[in-house]
Parts: sequence; structure tokens; C-alpha cells
Amino acid sequence: MRIAIIDADLIGRKKHRFPNLACMKISGYYKVLGNEVELKTDYGDLTKFDKVFISKVFTDTQIDKNILSLPNIEYGGTGFFYDKAPKLPDDVEHCMPDYHLYDEWVQERFNNGGNRNDFKYYLDYSIGFMTRGCFRQCEFCVNRNYKKVSVHSPLDEFVDHTRKKICLLDDNFLGCPSWRDMLSELQYMGKLFQFKQGLDERLLTDKKCEVLFTSRYDGDYIFAFDNVEDYELIENKLKLIRAYTDKIPKFYTFCGFDRENKWDLDFWKNDLWSLWWRIQLLMENKALPYIMRFNRYEESPYRGTYINLAAWCNQPNAFKKKSYREFVTYQQSRHKCICSETKYLQQIENEIPELAERFFDMKWKQ
Repeated sequence: MRIAIIDADLIGRKKHRFPNLACMKISGYYKVLGNEVELKTDYGDLTKFDKVFISKVFTDTQIDKNILSLPNIEYGGTGFFYDKAPKLPDDVEHCMPDYHLYDEWVQERFNNGGNRNDFKYYLDYSIGFMTRGCFRQCEFCVNRNYKKVSVHSPLDEFVDHTRKKICLLDDNFLGCPSWRDMLSELQYMGKLFQFKQGLDERLLTDKKCEVLFTSRYDGDYIFAFDNVEDYELIENKLKLIRAYTDKIPKFYTFCGFDRENKWDLDFWKNDLWSLWWRIQLLMENKALPYIMRFNRYEESPYRGTYINLAAWCNQPNAFKKKSYREFVTYQQSRHKCICSETKYLQQIENEIPELAERFFDMKWKQ
């Protein structure tokens, strides 16, 4: 058969720095069966293919719905179904990904002046899941198809030994009873590895820290701080981390999601307080927040502040050198008239002055 693979996010977004694992698995499966497979980067002439597989990760990636009704089209992914996305068939799920699916596309980017580092996950990493599932079942999460953490794949199922690094997409690795055996397997393989989705800080123990922080880890240790109600627990775990490493951890810091589904003014004010309390705790403990905004932040009367905070926190050099007020002042210095960043800061000073007084001038201590 002649088969086309379409990574919809590749077509519908300005930046695309991570390959679609489902696309690579589908390609790998059908190539092993002897089919002709190609990555298609537009939606033209789809009827000339026997099968067209379309996958997308992001819900805001646009695609013409008429395309999805064509008889040779199959589509899936969280971008279409959010937390109800169907699983890949087992034979596809557990086959070696086709790490060469994106080769021509990447080369084209290089020919147009692309930076190699922007495409490192296409070139340097084997990608997969050692475990699947999470028992947390957070309301906002797309990974709720599995109610517990279970062993999913051995490394040999997805590791290409010609690639020097491993990127793991596990939902909650430390929640798996077999975590130690799997970390030992990673250590034995000898390659640098990382957990791209982050780790559950609340599950850290002395033994887990001892093994994790002596591993050949690649890049930042990433955790999550989604709920201010975990403040005391996270504070204790930050102290535990410091007993084992001097490295600066990063925390995905989720905001803009109303667990009570009210989305009123009180929620948006309380959400900013929650966010700032978490930023302060991380700053005081030499950890970096990485602001993750639920898409409904766009509806907030304080939308601009969410944008400001992401711009400040998500740039470690800015976060470690400037207070929030200094960051905004610097942005203002680059404009002749009052810039949007300054307007957003002034809005909070006028409408939530207690928050501004408490947090706007706090600063990372070198």
C-alpha cells in the first residue's frame, strides 16, 4: 500500500520542536510490513494514497473537518479527542518507532537556516514510555486512560542504539512499583536520559533521590507544582532534594484552571494568589517555575498578567536576575510609550494591591 503520515501540528503551528511519537510508530509498523510510507506536510492529493493517518497533539491546531471525512483517512491524538483519545493498536504501540520519518523535513529546515539544537529531539533521542498511567487523575490532564501506573515497554522496544540520548514521556514514573528496576535498566544502558513530562515531586523518598540524582541525567530535573494545597509537602520535598543535589530543579507550575468550574472574578484573583505563592516558594528554595497556562486563561480579566509571568519565569536568566517589577521596567525601557507589560502590572497594583506589595519586588538570592 501507499501510505501518508500527517503530523497536523507540523502543518498548523509556527514552531515544531518535538516529533509525534504516534506518527513514528505507525510509520515503523507499516514499513516493516513492506508498505511505502511518507511524511506528508500538506493536505493536497490525499485521495491518491491507500491510507492517510493524521495525528495531532494540540487542540488549537486547525484542520479542515472535511478532510477527516474522506474514506481513506484515520485520525487520532489528544488534539482531536483530549483525554478520550483512542489507543494505538497493540501491534503498532509496541513496535520500534521510525526515527527517520522526519529526515527530509528536518533537512529542509537546515537548508533554510534552521538551528540544529531546535531539532535535537528528531536527531539525538530515542523516545518512548517505560510506564503508562497515573493514579492522580487530575481533572485537567489528558492522560487519564490508565488509572494506575504500570510497566509499559522495555527499553529495547524503542531505543535506537545509534542515538546517544533517551527521552521518556511517562505520565508518573515514580508512581510505578518497579521504578527502581527501571532506573537500574536506564543506568545499565549508559545513555543520558530525561523525563520530558516531569516527575511527581510528592513521591520522592531518600532512596528515590539517591538513585535519581546519581544517574546520568540529561538537562533539567523537572517536577510539577500544580496545586497550592500541596505547599507544605512541596516545601519538604524541596529540602529533601537539596540533601542530594545542588542542581536547580524546574517545576511546571500550572495555572488558569478552575477546579470548581466557576471561572468568575474571585477565581481569577485567587488563582493569581495561588500562582504567586508557588513562585515565591520555588524562588526561596532555588528552584525555577515554568508557567503552564490552561487555555481558558485567555478569558481572564488578568490575561496580560499570565502572559507577563510566563515571559518572566520561563526565561531562567531573567527570573534569576530581576524581580518581576524590574523585569517589567526593563521591558518598558525598550518602548517610547507605556507598553502592555507595564499596563498589566499597573492593573494588578490597582485591583489587587496586596498581591503587588507582597510579591512584585521579591528577588532570587544569588
